Amino acid sequence: MEYLQKQPRAQLTLYTTCLDDMVGCDNAVRAIDRFVDSLDMNKQGFTPLPVQGRPPYDPADFLKLYIYGYMNRMRSSRGLELECARNIELIWLLGNLRPDHNTIARFRKDSPKAIKRVFRASVEIARNHDLIGAVLIAGDSTKLRAQNSKKKNYNKKKVARHLEYIDRKIEEHQRAMAQADGDEEKKQEARHNIGKQKVRRKQYQELQRKLEENTTTDNPQLSTSDPDSRHQIVRGAITEVCYTAQTTVDADHKLLIDYRITNKNDKKAMGGMLRRAKTILRTNGFTALYDKGYHTGSEFKTASDLGIATLVAIPAIGRKSQAPNPIYNAEHFAYNVQEDTYTCPQGHTLSSNGSWYRARNYRFKQYKTKACANCPVRKACTNAGRNGKVVRRSEYTQYIKENARRVAANPRTYKKRQALVEHPFGTIKRQWGFNHILTKRGIPAASADFGLVAIVYNLKRLLNLGWRPKDHTAGFITHLITIKLAIIKPIKALMPTFTESREKKQLFFLHPLQIGFVYF
Repeated sequence: MEYLQKQPRAQLTLYTTCLDDMVGCDNAVRAIDRFVDSLDMNKQGFTPLPVQGRPPYDPADFLKLYIYGYMNRMRSSRGLELECARNIELIWLLGNLRPDHNTIARFRKDSPKAIKRVFRASVEIARNHDLIGAVLIAGDSTKLRAQNSKKKNYNKKKVARHLEYIDRKIEEHQRAMAQADGDEEKKQEARHNIGKQKVRRKQYQELQRKLEENTTTDNPQLSTSDPDSRHQIVRGAITEVCYTAQTTVDADHKLLIDYRITNKNDKKAMGGMLRRAKTILRTNGFTALYDKGYHTGSEFKTASDLGIATLVAIPAIGRKSQAPNPIYNAEHFAYNVQEDTYTCPQGHTLSSNGSWYRARNYRFKQYKTKACANCPVRKACTNAGRNGKVVRRSEYTQYIKENARRVAANPRTYKKRQALVEHPFGTIKRQWGFNHILTKRGIPAASADFGLVAIVYNLKRLLNLGWRPKDHTAGFITHLITIKLAIIKPIKALMPTFTESREKKQLFFLHPLQIGFVYF
């Protein structure tokens, strides 16, 4: 059977080609090259690597390398090192430079803030091309698995369990040693096991000491592989040691406008993300959509102070706050702002003594009435014994009510939330497979890793929307010609014998980036 014949590997070719001809004009690698070349690397905050005998690599080359790698699902520094020697697009992009994996990895580790500024530059490009509407935004978070196993994550209860287990094992080995009368081999084995358990106990006691010293939270954690990662609920009963990536998406073209890597849940995240969104978009005239995980009174107050309208899903009422009959839930009690009282469905007035009480994260007042003692529907209204129905009003209740009114008035707008904010997560995690943080050096390194993911997401969206970075080659040629005319005309005026013959002047047009004028 006849097959297409391959060209012999040792065959010489008559016509040679340059490296530039081997990369198509519409190749995305050219867009990466022009995008990075348009940035001022010093203003972005990139610092060159220290000189060690030979000149250092240009930070722009590393940025190009990483953007290309993430765009093609390659994040490993060793993988990128390998591709620099065999990938024709990378050879073109880097001009045949071949940095080693340690140098490549160091650039990412040392540049989290600069990478964030490059992301901001991609957002600014979208703004300049009217691709960001700044009318409707959506925010959400996703969990990214850390390079830290559950076994290497500890809290106080877990350490206490380990210490109890070690104490039991030591007691078992001590009994075994006592029972091994005359058997020196068994005694020696028991002593060895006891010594091993004592070393482990010392290690766990050190972990316990560090956890006791951590007073920043009620339930401190300690991760030994990636120190900033935390054991969190991912979905339902599924937990993982991970980071939380908070993101904000513009509704017009689902472009990311902000991201932030944390190790906390969503409860206190909305206010900070809205403050950043206002700075980035330079307006507060947008509506922000969030799910019920962000439903926190203090965050609504922050949004109100910023002048931003929010639509946040309303969570279900907890069992402890529900009345035996739902029609007597506190939400059905009418509040009188002037008199600072509540009126229950039976018409009784609940008043406060004016005192503020402090809960874990907020202050509140209590409202109750003596009429509750003889109320005919008391058993349907409350299970409380002595005081009867007590209604709590938080200092943030008015902001929570305002959000509820907006959600009720704009149900169709809120339904857009999932389609907007889940689009980047679906692309990044499901399509690209970037469901974990590659580095394990804390939040800054994790932020650099996800920042490159966010840059690539925005660039791919921009390219799909028709954006192309400007090619400055034509302007460069024009600029050189202008310089040539500015230099030659005065020389001609001083040299009347100067002739314009081709023998006297030769103009060499080389590659656009190598153009030069040579005069004899």
